Amino acid sequence: MSNTIKGKVYILGDNIDTDQIIPAQYLNLVPTIAEEYEKLGSYALCGLPDEYEERFVKEGSTTTDYPIIIAGNNFGCGSSREHAPVSLGAAGVKAVIANSFARIFYRNCIATGEVYPMEILKPLNKVLKTGDNIEIDIDKLEVILPSGDVVSIRALGGVKDVIDAGGIFEYARKSGMIK
Repeated sequence: MSNTIKGKVYILGDNIDTDQIIPAQYLNLVPTIAEEYEKLGSYALCGLPDEYEERFVKEGSTTTDYPIIIAGNNFGCGSSREHAPVSLGAAGVKAVIANSFARIFYRNCIATGEVYPMEILKPLNKVLKTGDNIEIDIDKLEVILPSGDVVSIRALGGVKDVIDAGGIFEYARKSGMIK
C-alpha cells in the first residue's frame, strides 16, 4: 500500500520567506506547549502580501483547509527559524511542493519532522490554482494532478525516514542512536 497525501492545494509564488510563513512577533510561542503549538498553526502564512486574497488559515481557526502548498523557487528563504515548518505542520500542512527550497528551511522540515519538502521540476504553481485537489504518492514519487497527469517528485532519500519518524530526535531514538 502506498503512502499518499490527498487534498486541496494552496498556490504561492517565488521567494516566500520565513517572515511570510510565520512573522517574527509569533516566535515567542513555544511549539512544545500544546496550546502554543496550536496557536502557531493559526498564524501560518499570515505574513503573506495582500495579493494573496484567500487566507491560508481562516479567521478564528487554527488549521487550514489546504494540506498541500505548491510554491515556486526559493521557498522558505530568510531566517533560520524552525517555527516556519512547525507553524505549517501545526496548521495541518503535510507537504510543500516547490521548484526549490532555501537550504535552511529544507533542513528544518527534516529536523522537526513536520512537513515533507518535495522538489519538483515542473512549475506546478503555474499549472494549478488554489483549491485544486491533488494526490501525492510519496513511495512512487509522483503527483497526480486533477487532469490525471502525473508529475515526478525528486527522490527524498533518507529524508523520508526522518520525517516519518517525527523529526531528527525521534528518528535517533527509534533507531537506537540516543535514548
